[in-house]
Amino acid sequence: MRQGKHLSVTLSKYGFVASFLALPVLVYSVFVIGPYAQAFQIAMTDWRGIGTPKWVGFANFQRLWNDEVFWKAVQHHLVLLLALPLITIIIALFFAFMLNVGGGSKGGQRVGVRGSAFYRVAFFFPQVLAVAIIAVLFQMVYRPDESGLINGVLVKLGLDPVLFLINPNLALWSIIGVLVWQAVGFYVVLFSAGMASIPAEIYEAAELDGASRFTMFFRVTIPLLWDTLQVAWVYLGIAAFDAFAIVAVLSVDSGGPDGATTVLAMEIYRNAFVYSRYGYASAMGVALFFLTLTFAALTLRVSKRESVEY
Repeated sequence: MRQGKHLSVTLSKYGFVASFLALPVLVYSVFVIGPYAQAFQIAMTDWRGIGTPKWVGFANFQRLWNDEVFWKAVQHHLVLLLALPLITIIIALFFAFMLNVGGGSKGGQRVGVRGSAFYRVAFFFPQVLAVAIIAVLFQMVYRPDESGLINGVLVKLGLDPVLFLINPNLALWSIIGVLVWQAVGFYVVLFSAGMASIPAEIYEAAELDGASRFTMFFRVTIPLLWDTLQVAWVYLGIAAFDAFAIVAVLSVDSGGPDGATTVLAMEIYRNAFVYSRYGYASAMGVALFFLTLTFAALTLRVSKRESVEY
């Protein structure tokens, strides 16, 4: 009798939990899993947006394998995957360290450099701007004549203007510079939150042992922020697989010059909404999905380590 009552209570408890989870799971299935499944289905067809799609199997993926533009976009993503997370994390870590513990000890508490409150607001400011607005702002910064912010200074100094977005060798790095500028503020806040949770006693003990700021940064701060760094790298890697809005607004001819800044999201948009090749665009989307998933899994696997207790 007691066992039956216990089973009844357990079933009632799980039924109560399931009743709350049912609606979110249903919504997620309809608006997330459903579109993914539909994209995989369309990738197997030659659908052009109208009419009945014709099933072509893996023909779109075979075409993708021999598409030079696709592989050029993948190469750009590889550059973004290395440069964007690495540069952003290095800059954000340095700023967060200076804003939180770089000012030394005051009244038994670690403090940042003078003016830390103002710098936090200044660094976070790009986060409140829409990505398209940031791209338009940098159109003025990168203008190839003396009316541009950078080239205006160079011309006044008697130097030749730099063709940031027109030179194929500089265009992608100019895009990366904008992505880093836009992302740094968020990760300064993220790393600052992580540093604020580190007990001050750890830094005090390191100072008593004669550790310099350089030593504290690499021997204390980074090991204790490792989980946060791991998450930041994954997020920035996923952002590197996007970059659509910046490329679409800022680059020459939406991915130019001569495809020097194109990314997969740009090619998906172009094939779907310019060339009406929805099946082929969906195949690119499926490839992008698996590339992003593979990157996240590999990053979490390679960077996995034991958490440092404090």
